[in-house]
Amino acid sequence: MLNLISTILECSRVFSLPMTIMSWLVVFTYSAFVSGNIKYGLIAFIGVCFAHLAANILDDYFDYKSLIRQVNFDKKEYFKNSQKTKCRYLVSGRVKPIEILELAGLYLLIALILGVFLYLKCGAGVIYFALTGGIITLLYSFLSRNMLSEIAVAIAYGPALFGGIYYVMTKTYSWEVFVLSIPTMIITVVLLYIHTVMDFYFDINEGHKTLANRFKTPYEALKVLKVMLVSAYLSLLPLCIFDILDWQVFLVCLTIPLAVDLYKSMEAFAKNPDSIPEHRWYHFPMENMMNAPAFMTRIYQSRNLMIYFALILCIAIVMGLG
Repeated sequence: MLNLISTILECSRVFSLPMTIMSWLVVFTYSAFVSGNIKYGLIAFIGVCFAHLAANILDDYFDYKSLIRQVNFDKKEYFKNSQKTKCRYLVSGRVKPIEILELAGLYLLIALILGVFLYLKCGAGVIYFALTGGIITLLYSFLSRNMLSEIAVAIAYGPALFGGIYYVMTKTYSWEVFVLSIPTMIITVVLLYIHTVMDFYFDINEGHKTLANRFKTPYEALKVLKVMLVSAYLSLLPLCIFDILDWQVFLVCLTIPLAVDLYKSMEAFAKNPDSIPEHRWYHFPMENMMNAPAFMTRIYQSRNLMIYFALILCIAIVMGLG
């Protein structure tokens, strides 16, 4: 039983779930302070989490199908690459492709049932946000191969997630909640982007077109990472300018040292992909490295930056609106 649960968690890439949890928490906290329905917000949270896990699984499935269609695909060479944590359970035969599809189908079914419930309780607006999220979930693997992964994640974790949660909790639309989504949306896209920077040469070899590998080298691609990180903090300004939140929102700037630390870590990776950052207390939490410490440490650094960023933003919402 424990092995089954462990395999399901690995296939689902559950370590990425905090991206959804923390983004949801920001808009949930904000909506709760404008008399939003907490119960519907919690139900939507469960549905969004299952949709996220389904997207992870389908992404792996379609990547696996693409891999085995390659004429020069060699399992032994693939397993030598410790950085490639995706699809290993499929390539090794530990899990069958049909089992992966069944698991994704189960996740999507749960999300659909919850979506229908919220539609009946909250109105037609649920359909618009759910369709947006559903299309991205099903097409993400295709989008990620054609330089559209950052845009897909930005829409999913920005207007779709924030607008959808706000709608089911208040039964209304609000432009303010879309502005609120921008900081966490950008910091979430950062996680995806550093993944593609570290997969720079592997994506080129596998025919993936990403924003990162449009540059000549991974080091040059870090220019975009710098812009993203700066933009995430600058996007806090409109929250005050439009009187969405108060000055407390700038407490989020306490995470700037973590952002600088992440950027320096990525610079070290660009120069030497085998370099492993020294673990410090503020890097917590860091779980299973999946035999790829140089890769996973930076993934966790980015994920944890997003966690701290969103948590402090939630505190700012409570202080400003409470």
